[in-house]
Amino acid sequence: MVKTINIALVQCVLVMVLLVAPYTTSAPMCNVTVSELAECLPAATGVSPPPPTKQCCTIIRKADLQCLCKYKSQLRQFGADPATAMTLPKKCGLRAPKVC
Repeated sequence: MVKTINIALVQCVLVMVLLVAPYTTSAPMCNVTVSELAECLPAATGVSPPPPTKQCCTIIRKADLQCLCKYKSQLRQFGADPATAMTLPKKCGLRAPKVC
């Protein structure tokens, strides 16, 4: 229950931060929107995150992964672990960029 509350809190903070950022949550970034990427946040958060959902994998498949690599260092501010986030493409059956 506490983990669910923490994930919900992180998602709310993510949305609030992004609303005041120079882009909106509906603006495309690397072929996906920030709102879409929020679907993958639970799979990249915490000590033992759940596997990515089918919806998350669909989003990862349409994303420009090389482009998303530029934002890797910013993931911690949203509560995501960059190393865990970089495993999502493989968990979704994709090849991650070799250099990220």
